[in-house]
Amino acid sequence: MYDTIWDNQNGFNMTQYIVSARKYRPSTFASVVGQEALTTTLKNAIAVDKLAHAYLFCGPRGVGKTTCARIFAKTINCFNVTLDGEACNECESCVAFNEQRSYNIYELDAASNNSVDDIRQLVEQVRIPPQIGKYKVYIIDEVHMLSTQAFNAFLKTLEEPPHHAVFILATTEKHKILPTILSRCQIYDFHRIRVIDIVNHLQKVAKIEGYTAEPEALNIIALKADGGMRDALSIFDQVVSFTQGNITYDQVIRNLNVLDYEYYFRLTEYLINSRVSDALLLFNDILNKGFEGSHFISGLASHFRDLLVSKDEVTLSLLEVGATIRDRYKEQAKICSTSFLYEALKLCNHCDLKYRESKNKRLLVELTLIQLAKINIDDTSSSDRKKKSEQRIKPIARENIQQEKKENKTEPSDRPVQTSNSIDPQKSESFTQKEEQSFSLKKKTSGSDKKEVPLVDDLSLSISLRKNGNTKQETSLKTATPVDEVVLGDSSFTDEELLDSWKGYAKKLPIEQKAFAMRMESATINRLDDATFEMVVDNKIIEQDFEALKPSIERFIRKQLDNGGITMKVRVIEPEENKRPFSRKEKFQMMAEKNNALLKLRDEFNLDFY
Repeated sequence: MYDTIWDNQNGFNMTQYIVSARKYRPSTFASVVGQEALTTTLKNAIAVDKLAHAYLFCGPRGVGKTTCARIFAKTINCFNVTLDGEACNECESCVAFNEQRSYNIYELDAASNNSVDDIRQLVEQVRIPPQIGKYKVYIIDEVHMLSTQAFNAFLKTLEEPPHHAVFILATTEKHKILPTILSRCQIYDFHRIRVIDIVNHLQKVAKIEGYTAEPEALNIIALKADGGMRDALSIFDQVVSFTQGNITYDQVIRNLNVLDYEYYFRLTEYLINSRVSDALLLFNDILNKGFEGSHFISGLASHFRDLLVSKDEVTLSLLEVGATIRDRYKEQAKICSTSFLYEALKLCNHCDLKYRESKNKRLLVELTLIQLAKINIDDTSSSDRKKKSEQRIKPIARENIQQEKKENKTEPSDRPVQTSNSIDPQKSESFTQKEEQSFSLKKKTSGSDKKEVPLVDDLSLSISLRKNGNTKQETSLKTATPVDEVVLGDSSFTDEELLDSWKGYAKKLPIEQKAFAMRMESATINRLDDATFEMVVDNKIIEQDFEALKPSIERFIRKQLDNGGITMKVRVIEPEENKRPFSRKEKFQMMAEKNNALLKLRDEFNLDFY
């Protein structure tokens, strides 16, 4: 990237280094990378001689805004425009432009010339016609830096300039420009250059300069550039200085301080196999190499995203990596379940959001890695629980229960309910291996008229089958499974006992239903008759929630109060029942109606109760 120039002072040739971003700056529309739609529009406008008096080029840094403005200015002043809308580079105007001595192009940096006086000088120069060519082009870069007063001073000239004047405004922040300026310009939005386009251009530059470059190495440079060609060429020069022309993947990630793909592939393998220790050791190795935890966790999230898009051929085009790395992503995506990737992305994103405000950042990342390693374990255990839940014990036949009731008439009242004879031995053996949740079953003998209700409880209790005061066997039952029936009485109960049972159920709800439990504890229940009570709710949604748990609530309260006839009703409050709170004025009026002395007190002391 050296150019030979003549030194007039010493009288000999000398070489001067020119950075790639300047040396390989496009000089024609065809050489502009990644902006084909915009360059085609500009060439067509030149071909039909339909030029606007003001243009606005906006977009990210390094995507070709100023370059296209210069090419456009050179082309509209060219005396021999080619058939494809390009400048000839041979006429006097083109030669003057290439030698940077053209007086038809005036460039202004609005970042440092943003005052009203600077704009006034520009407006005075606009009146001067061009010496060579048809147009005088004014390129104002970073135009959003102009002050409001400068914009206002520029409005009239921008709207009605002389016929020979063309304004090209360039900015990276279009939202900061006044709407009155935007309305007077043709707006061209430049987009970020694709990774593949940057890689192809860098390969051409490397070939011209005689460098060797691995595609994966150039891909890393393109990703680091974030869609800007100028940034890509600057990084390219930096890497060339480090590698001395032999650009490899390992040297690029060392020079740019980029975390190697290999770390993410190894870490994903550890997490899939639930190897927590290896994952934590690998993270420690990454920290020892000088990488920040935020950089690591964001890279891990990107890795999981790339694995997710690699699972489908349709979305494989979204993967912006080299061919070799692409194959590795496809192989690892086969062993990663979709549910694992979904949960992993959620955990990584949550860690990334909490990283900045966390006081122990390392611990936060390590906890995230532990949670990631537990995903497959939790999935396996949940599937096992599902298989176990499918195993059910057949309900005891009603004939057996009726037979036992007849036997109970002649036997002592404390005889326990016999269930062992009605359960298949093999099923009973497997049933003892069920989950830890169980409940206590004890026969109630109080009351003459007994009712039969299904014994099913969602809470954690235990079944104890006793005979003559000695424990014979214990059977652990799966919750929410109708396995037996118990005889309950019709004992009377007070409102306080009903309320205590109601709140007792709320306290035993799991933590996942904390909101529902709080709603139950603060709710008001109305007793309709001896065995029926009513729960009034605010809307249909809450009503549906209570209806879903209604059977479980009834079973719990029936057992607590030894009354098999207890019934719960749920209804939505009527509009006329929803009374609004009294205002301070209304409260005072109601109190004054009961005690007229309050009015005298107010008048005597000149008080204002509302």
